[in-house]
Amino acid sequence: MSQFAINLIFVGASFALYIGIAIWARAGSTKEFYVAGGGVNPVMNGMATAADWMSAASFISMAGLIAAGGYANSSFLMGWTGGYVLLAMLLAPYLRKFGKFTVPDFIGDRFYSTGARLVAVACLIIASVTYVIGQMTGAGVAFSRFLEVENDTGLMIAAVVVFMYAVMGGMKGITYTQVAQYVVLIIAYTIPAVFISMQLTGNPIPPLGLFSTHTESGLPLLQKLDEVVRDLGFQDYTADVDNKLNMVLFTLSLMIGTAGLPHVIIRFFTVPKVADARWSAGWALVFIALLYLTAPAVASMARLNLMTTIYPDGPTAEAIHYSERPDWMRTWENTGLIRFDDKNGDGRIQMYNDNLSDPKGQEFAATAAERGWAGNELTVNNDILVLANPEIANLPGWVIGLIAAGGLAAALSTAAGLLLAISSAISHDLIKGSINPNISDKGELMAARISMGVAIVVATWLGLNPPGFAAQTVALAFGIAAASIFPALMMGIFSKRINSKGAIAGMLAGLISTVVYIFLYLGWLFIPGTNTFENIPQNWLLGSFGYGISPLSFGAVGAMINFGVAFLVSGLTEEPPQEIQDLVESVRFPRGAGEATGH
Repeated sequence: MSQFAINLIFVGASFALYIGIAIWARAGSTKEFYVAGGGVNPVMNGMATAADWMSAASFISMAGLIAAGGYANSSFLMGWTGGYVLLAMLLAPYLRKFGKFTVPDFIGDRFYSTGARLVAVACLIIASVTYVIGQMTGAGVAFSRFLEVENDTGLMIAAVVVFMYAVMGGMKGITYTQVAQYVVLIIAYTIPAVFISMQLTGNPIPPLGLFSTHTESGLPLLQKLDEVVRDLGFQDYTADVDNKLNMVLFTLSLMIGTAGLPHVIIRFFTVPKVADARWSAGWALVFIALLYLTAPAVASMARLNLMTTIYPDGPTAEAIHYSERPDWMRTWENTGLIRFDDKNGDGRIQMYNDNLSDPKGQEFAATAAERGWAGNELTVNNDILVLANPEIANLPGWVIGLIAAGGLAAALSTAAGLLLAISSAISHDLIKGSINPNISDKGELMAARISMGVAIVVATWLGLNPPGFAAQTVALAFGIAAASIFPALMMGIFSKRINSKGAIAGMLAGLISTVVYIFLYLGWLFIPGTNTFENIPQNWLLGSFGYGISPLSFGAVGAMINFGVAFLVSGLTEEPPQEIQDLVESVRFPRGAGEATGH
């Protein structure tokens, strides 16, 4: 049986399961559409939250970025993990005690202002749409390879599938679908990792294999990897980071952005009571840890496997001839995500650091010239490394099919959750909360489904020209959430003094400063070629001092601006009404919450 047929079987079977669940659990009311009826078991909710959380960025792209950048890109792992702890400890139980469906619901009521609700809706939509771009990008990568079509075609297929089960099922269908998707993605991620760890180190536990001995060379795996990349002009895989300020701000941006993500927060309204929200958070951390502990090992082994494929006799020997390239490379070339350009005409694939703006690349330039190399000839999209890893390691066809299903499950589960957050913000918070408070239950449900369909179209269009790899695009969304939503939630729960004027001014200041900074370097509305400055460290804020703040890191600065403006404006204006101060006091004691309300 061909690999294509195996892929179709695994992907087709998993999708039949997801769509079947969506039909079985089809939402019949707004309560089922928004919060799955409010009766989800904490363990199942934890598993669904983990699937919602472990998006294409986690499954597909995070390990690829760590593989490409080594320790420098471990911020993705630290920021996302730490952020979930913040969410579980500081926000989830208190928001569940408040008992509303959505984040704008909380902000609108806490700050007693329709204006605050509308600003929160705008922040949520901007952050969530940016996040969905990353998910659709990842789904497009997965579909393009495993259905052997162009990347853009894969993106279109992903959009159709998301539309089918997210629009029909709402939160009720998505919750049970995500439980199935978590099972698929965690099996798909760990089984290939176990195989590859056994191949390279003889240790079947990937996190331990990362610190074990490389069987072929007898060296520690990370030391072997350091030597290989160093001999090709790259920085050591385990090398420290020079710009500590940017790394700290980036990690902080991911952490507080995580805690402000509406599509994850909304999951804590699907359980019966506050205690269940805490238990859901605890179970979700367990389920997330299973993948996140494995990701660094997958990244390191993928990078080593790729380099040894190109240089089978070592990085100081000749590279493989292009005509002898392995089948997996030929297949990925069809997607356009691997490209070969024979710059020196010798027919061999030279892969090395030819970046002359990088000191390491400058140092290696003389060596490359001596070898007759005229530039790096192989371009590999970071988002393919996890999906290609089983093929690079020559694992059985069923393992490759399994990871195909897992990668798609990761991308689509989060895309569905984000689309639900967007649709609820438009139908529940914007239309019912502000424009037409008397809209019927049926009309609100129809508006939710229409807005979700529009969001899918917009995200797909933007996904055709994403502003970065899947994880980088997602990091931008986290920065926007960090600068706008997280401070408002924190101040709404823990400060009785912040009033509506302060909250609105803070959210707008944080959102506008962050979005403008991002657009200056990545293009206005992410349209290619419209950026004002080249996105290089020297051009970033404080870049001339060697401490440049990247667009991915600016969310933490935006959050500081938000907090500062909110406290300043609130201090200069009247105190919130006494009933609002009493409400804040009651929310801080997360006991006795009833059902989620709001309509």
